[in-house]
Amino acid sequence: MRVHTILCTLLLISTGTASGALQPQLEFANEEIQASLATRGEEAEVVFRVDDSLDLQAEGFMIRKNGAAIVVAGKDAGGAMYGGLDLAETIRSEGLAGVKDKTQNPYMQMRGVKFNIPLDVRTPSYSDVCDAAQENIPEMWSMEFWKSYIDTLAKYRYNYISLWSMHPFPSLVKTPEYPDVALDDVKRSRGPFKEYYSGLGVGWTGPEFQEDNLETVKEITMEEKIEFWRQVMTYGKSRNVDFYIVTWNIFDYGVNGKYGIDDDPENETTIDYFRQSVKALILTYPDLAGIGITTGENMAEKGVPRKQGELSPEAREDWMVKTYAAGTLDALEAQPGRKIRFIHRQHMTGADMVLEKMQPLIQHPDVDFIFSFKYAKAHVYSATRQPFHEEFVPTIQGKVKTIWTLRNDDVYLLRWGAPDFVRQFVKNIPYDVSQGYYYGHDGFINGREFTQLDHESPRQLEVQKHWLQWMLWGRMAYNPDYSNDRIIALLNARYPEVDGAALLDAWQKASMVYPRVTGFHWGSLDFMWYIEGMRGSSGYARQKGARTQSGFHDVNTFLNIPPHEYSGVQSIQDFVAGKDAQGQTPLSLADLIERDVEAAEETLKELGEVKDKELRLTIDDIKTVCEMGQYYADKIRGATYVALARESKDKVDKDKAVVALTRAADHYKAYVALVTANHTKEVWFNRVGTLNFKDQIEDAMLDIGFANEIEVK
Repeated sequence: MRVHTILCTLLLISTGTASGALQPQLEFANEEIQASLATRGEEAEVVFRVDDSLDLQAEGFMIRKNGAAIVVAGKDAGGAMYGGLDLAETIRSEGLAGVKDKTQNPYMQMRGVKFNIPLDVRTPSYSDVCDAAQENIPEMWSMEFWKSYIDTLAKYRYNYISLWSMHPFPSLVKTPEYPDVALDDVKRSRGPFKEYYSGLGVGWTGPEFQEDNLETVKEITMEEKIEFWRQVMTYGKSRNVDFYIVTWNIFDYGVNGKYGIDDDPENETTIDYFRQSVKALILTYPDLAGIGITTGENMAEKGVPRKQGELSPEAREDWMVKTYAAGTLDALEAQPGRKIRFIHRQHMTGADMVLEKMQPLIQHPDVDFIFSFKYAKAHVYSATRQPFHEEFVPTIQGKVKTIWTLRNDDVYLLRWGAPDFVRQFVKNIPYDVSQGYYYGHDGFINGREFTQLDHESPRQLEVQKHWLQWMLWGRMAYNPDYSNDRIIALLNARYPEVDGAALLDAWQKASMVYPRVTGFHWGSLDFMWYIEGMRGSSGYARQKGARTQSGFHDVNTFLNIPPHEYSGVQSIQDFVAGKDAQGQTPLSLADLIERDVEAAEETLKELGEVKDKELRLTIDDIKTVCEMGQYYADKIRGATYVALARESKDKVDKDKAVVALTRAADHYKAYVALVTANHTKEVWFNRVGTLNFKDQIEDAMLDIGFANEIEVK
């Protein structure tokens, strides 16, 4: 196939903006268009136009066929870039014949990712005590990583990255008033680590975190660190991707007692240190779009047990006013005209109190003050409708807007893709109070993957391995009507060996195992439930009746943990009690899961053997999810019959329980064989402990014994 060179004219019409500042976004889109044309063996003249008088929203675009040329226009460079990327996607999947006139504006203004960043063992995030973080500490200081990551997110239509840390300042800034706090070099612990650490992030001070047990993974001065992050943020701007830094509070990791700084909320030195560090952070990074805060986790009186000494909501806000709010205002006074977005999480506080205390920020003309709210707790993959915001929304209506935390502590290992679920989920988010959302993990790091056995070198980024999943949450935030037909066209272009419609059908049917099971077996927080590992933390599992020691959720937990409020599924307890079902019963849910995964498996058989490595691994993951679905279908049946047998003492119910749980154990063994054929057999997670797939086979077998021990009439 002959490759033609695209003639691309950059016609930049802008108001008050130099052409050079716009160039990188358009060059990026142009490169994608050129690559798509080369793939199709076609050529075209493309004209980019940036004009703030256009009847478009910020980041919106128009595509118009104008004789022999295609005009891509945006109100700003970001919109023109998205138009160019949309054009490139159309050409790649349908050729120039598929290009039609189009106008599109973003549905959500802010479309971001949540990234708990493992900067350094001395300045950890909440997720640092896990394999994913330890593997990725070096990557956080690699420009190659960030360029690839930012490019990928831009293609998916994300426009910001939120970096989350308990105490990032020693790794990011040299605060003039406290210069000795700044840390040179990047360090990682040699371990050994414990399996579990405080879920609140406190007390990470054992021998494994001490200086004599650390290794240097990168030699770098603080001045070089600052230059590195300036370059990262500037590169982000060149792709219309902003950066935010969000903290949990109050933590002093990395300070080591210097200047008398600690985590005591009444320590005046600590208060001043945080204020000055926030100011320094904003002034050090001219491309930093904003900061975010959480008032909680470790805000308690010094020397008093946390539960007894926990600060009141008012005291928490007062501390934040004296530190983060004051530091932000100081920076804006020092740098007039600087725009900052200030994100205040609603978590562990009250909206009314925040609105009262934060008035100096809310009223400031250069501050965009918004809330952040955990929309689906830890599991977006539970139900398309969520209840948790329903009391929060009226308190902010007409006052300020919010961005929503969309937590994925469900899909870590296996490739997921169900556009119908994402589309409905996004459309159900209350729009009028929304400024956008951010999507990501607390129990994992979306850096480079580290579990794939047949891996690339360098290893793939998680957002590339799980490309469809991450693309869906970005694209649906920009346009929730992004169609399955368009996705099928992408699949056909990406995987020409198979029929894209058939692949998507199988992928979607299998992927629905996640929300159906987690919606039925609802553990709202990340330590309560992780579906791919069939487990939560060992303490929580036992609290919910598990007779296993590992954290594996045995059949008893399935009796004791109720469904999500909007799952549309009846609990086992209500089913056994004979209550009317308002939707699915446990048994009909099991049938639905089984029916869909069997249909997916049949479709995958029809696709046959494939040669493309990524496609093969994707199909393997879909098959693995199908086996996981078969396991859960029989587990739910077995748990239901166990509950019935314990109540009725009927041998028929007991026998059904034994049969279902025996099948479930067989499916679990098959699941383990499939997942460990492509992924490492053991992974240490920071919320649910160490998952060893093969070791849990014994736990799965115990369920049969729990059914057999039931005494019947």
